[in-house]
Amino acid sequence: MKAAVIVFPGSNCDRDAADALERISGVRPHMAWHQESALPAGLDLAVLPGGFSFGDYLRSGAISARSPIMEAVRAHADKGGLVLGICNGFQILTEARLLPGAVTRNIGLKFVCREVPLAIANSNTRFTRAFREERETVIPIAHADGRFVADEATLDRVEAEGQVVLRYKDNPNGSARDIAGIVNERGNVMGMMPHPERVADRSLGRMGGWPIFQSLMEAA
Repeated sequence: MKAAVIVFPGSNCDRDAADALERISGVRPHMAWHQESALPAGLDLAVLPGGFSFGDYLRSGAISARSPIMEAVRAHADKGGLVLGICNGFQILTEARLLPGAVTRNIGLKFVCREVPLAIANSNTRFTRAFREERETVIPIAHADGRFVADEATLDRVEAEGQVVLRYKDNPNGSARDIAGIVNERGNVMGMMPHPERVADRSLGRMGGWPIFQSLMEAA
């Protein structure tokens, strides 16, 4: 799998994401600075990692969505390439309109950092197939702006089309319909607030996020 991790000013989970990808593929991902205008040829996957890009000024992800590299990410997605946005990356994908809805301030107006139980709402995507018969996992969150919202028509549509892939079992942020992760209509772009890269290392005994990366490897 040939992957790239997009690095914005304020990204702080880029190396964690790169480490997880290297463990599954055996190849170190390309680290793409946000001011670059192109992604490597033959790329399978682009990852937008967690963090606080541009200090979350204006709105979380709003400035990053307009960085030069995002035109290349959009072109990669338009060609059917895989894109994964984690936490701040999910925020960026909604700001860039690569995913529907928006990610806003937690309903409790506080930063929440803890492990959360998740239900696998759709295990038939390129991001979740490795869960196979598993219906639950536990992955940590760390965000103040993690509440996914959308109008009722959009929520009905993403539900009906199987775009909801992860749901909170104990909703920590007030997300509409307990949504923790969604894919686009084509199924090649996914955003999720939990951090799978933080639970994808067998030596630490925590593998709740590993099937996300395994699924991507199988898809690539």
